[in-house]
Amino acid sequence: MHSVTFSMGVSLDGYIVGPDGDFDWTTPDEEVFRFWIDEIRQVGVHLLGRRLYETMLYWETAEQDPSLDESMLEWAAIWKPLPKVVFSTTLSAVQGNARLASGGLAEEIERLRAESREGDIAIGGATLAAEAAALDLIDEYRTMVYPVLVGGGIPFFPQRERRVNLELVETRTFGSGVVYLRYRVARQARL
Repeated sequence: MHSVTFSMGVSLDGYIVGPDGDFDWTTPDEEVFRFWIDEIRQVGVHLLGRRLYETMLYWETAEQDPSLDESMLEWAAIWKPLPKVVFSTTLSAVQGNARLASGGLAEEIERLRAESREGDIAIGGATLAAEAAALDLIDEYRTMVYPVLVGGGIPFFPQRERRVNLELVETRTFGSGVVYLRYRVARQARL
């Protein structure tokens, strides 16, 4: 079965975007960027909300940018062919190897889990991830914690009315002070 993962950069106080809408503090150094490249290789399909999809559109034509270094070109070469499913009520069309979701999030994930493709089902975007979390669809939370306090904004973890127990699977500290934390949702055995 394919794991559903939510992975993003987060400030130490828990935000993926600051109160001013800025997230420049998540710009990775070479070591962290190499880690993200290795992580995206494990993804079989990426689910995105509209805002993240629009932010990531750059990578559909990034190979044409002469200022990119080898790592960025490598990321673009992996990202561009990666299947993407975009959840949006305002877009009528998407570009590249993307399609608009045809159903609800739970139905889409159920369908994708049943496919024989390799790799995880990655979720990107706070709103979409909050919906997936509320539906108990996320199997792993992967946070890249940046050494900054932004004081508010869009939280990594949505406000919930229920407890979710997590099991620490992996940690890594980078030279820049960024810390990677990977947690698996500890699910009770179902009878």
